[in-house]
Parts: sequence; C-alpha cells; structure tokens
Amino acid sequence: MDKGFNFRLLLLPLSWIYGVVTFVRNKLYDFGVFSSYAIPKKSIGVGNLSVGGTGKTPQVNYLMSQLIDLQLNISTLSRGYGRSSKGLKEVFTTSQAAEVGDEPLFYKKRFGDKINVVVAEKRKIGVDFILKKFPENEVIILDDAFQHRAVKAGFNILITDYSDLFCNDFMLPAGNLREWTCGKKRAQAIIVSKCPTTISEEKMAEIKIQLGFHSDVIFFSEISYSELKPFSNAVDFPIENILLVTGIANPSPLFSYLDSKYNVEHIRFKDHHIFTEKNIVEINEKFDTFANVNKIIVTTEKDYMRLENLVEIKSSEKHWFYQPIETKIKDKHKFNLCINEYLEI
Repeated sequence: MDKGFNFRLLLLPLSWIYGVVTFVRNKLYDFGVFSSYAIPKKSIGVGNLSVGGTGKTPQVNYLMSQLIDLQLNISTLSRGYGRSSKGLKEVFTTSQAAEVGDEPLFYKKRFGDKINVVVAEKRKIGVDFILKKFPENEVIILDDAFQHRAVKAGFNILITDYSDLFCNDFMLPAGNLREWTCGKKRAQAIIVSKCPTTISEEKMAEIKIQLGFHSDVIFFSEISYSELKPFSNAVDFPIENILLVTGIANPSPLFSYLDSKYNVEHIRFKDHHIFTEKNIVEINEKFDTFANVNKIIVTTEKDYMRLENLVEIKSSEKHWFYQPIETKIKDKHKFNLCINEYLEI
C-alpha cells in the first residue's frame, strides 16, 4: 500500500465529520429551516460535487453559446474566485482578472455585449442586481453555485470528470468531494466531462450505472482544441518545442494533447495562480534553456486573462500563445432539447 493511500486513510475521520456537517446543512435547507431564494426567472446552475478541475468552464461556455444562438438575453453570476476585490461587481471587457476573477472575465471577453457578467460572493445580492439592472434578462446562469443553497436555480447541471467520477471519490480532506454524493439528487442533469473521443457505448452505459442517476439525463462531453492564438504577434517558423505554463486545477488533458504534437516541458502553478514578476523571470529563464529553436510559450485561455496585461510579458521578446478550447457534447441534440424544455421554448 503506497504512502499516499495510507495518508488518505488517516484523514477519513475528518472527512466523515465534514460530510456530516454538510449533510446536516443541506437537510436544514431541504426542510426549510434555512431559507432558499427561488430565482423568479429562468436560471441554470452549473456546478460539481468536487473541488476544481472538472471542466466546468468550457461547459458554461457551451451553454452560453447555445442560449445566445437562441437569441436569449442572458446573464451569468459567479463568485469570482481568486479576485482581490470583495462584494458585487459587474464585469466589463476592460476589467482586470485580479479585480473580477479569470473565469468571469473569460466569459465577458468571449461574448462581449451578448451577455451580462456579474460577480458576488452572496449570490442573492448578485441575482437582485441582475433582475434590477437588466429587466430584459431572460436566463441567469449560476457558475459554480451548486453548494450555495441560499439561492435556488430552476435547473442544475452537475459536471464530473471522466477520469475522476464523483462516485469514486471521498469527502474532503481525504478526497475532493464538497458534499456526499447524495447531493446529486438536487441536479436535473449530469455531464461527464473530458471523455476520450473513442469512448464506447459500453463504457458510457457502465458509467451511467456507476453514477446512479437517471440515465436519460446523463451526457458525455469531450474537449476540442482549436489553433493556438498569439498574445500579440504570430511566429513565422514551424513550432516544434513548447514550454507549457498553467495555473489551472487539472492541466493533464492539455499537456497530453500538446505532447502528442510537440516536444513539451511544463511549468505548473496552483489553480487561479496570480502571476508575479518573479514568475515571469523564471519562466523566461526556463524558456531560454529548454530548447534551441522553433519554440514558444503556451498557456491556457483562463491563464491568459491573468497574464495578458503584465508589463513583464508585454516587454518580453518571448513568443507567448494561449490554447482556446471548446467542449463537444456527444448527444448534443438531446442535451439541447433538455435545456429547451426547461426554458419552455
């Protein structure tokens, strides 16, 4: 038995305590002891039972694209994790990631005036702001608010990683679960994210049984990578070597994808890392030595939100790129129909 597993077993008593506390808290909401504000307009929550790395951001991005295609007026509300500010803030394309968080800024820059983006730790305050300032709003997307029981979305989507299904995990701190898996009952649909493109019907059927949820509303998605985009200027040489720089919870899929095409070395920071001048100096030093020719630095699109305005990068002669990603849902028509039925359109 490896040391990591032994240490995990030692933390199980703490996990049980944490699990009981969250279970009781949820029951108090279920029984109406704690009040939960039902959003008066259509609202869709996208969250997970685990902490970080499930691929929630591209799923929210997909949902926004679909609702925009339906010509609906939408807003998104999130906590703005990792920001230095507090309270409620509306997000603009000119906002800074440090001020509003990288994910909300990512959404705003992706869709511009087609969506309203708001951050607030207390989601009820954020919802009230949206309803008052944007009375024409038709749908509110709650980003990562599944455990925020003070507000109640009309439709909840749970995301779980193909390689780390919530049904195979432990409660914090022994595992990564925020609450026991019975919390899935509050969801109306589950998306298994980051699936291999070759996933078989048999494997999907097996996972549906494991998840113990309504099989007709369990969907499977995969990551789709588009062309690398330069921070400023493109390069005029064939790319052979990549120094990958990430500050996200689970960069393994991106590393594997790039490693299949290029020679890749990876500098990994913690999720939502705030990059400093010292970090850029270290990255540049590594870049100067890890390969001789035809090399670039690549980061994620979320990390780009925190890196693009750094003076150290703008003044650098290094070649910085970011990797845009999308998500593809295998039974897209059925999933869209599920959302449309809730929206009554």
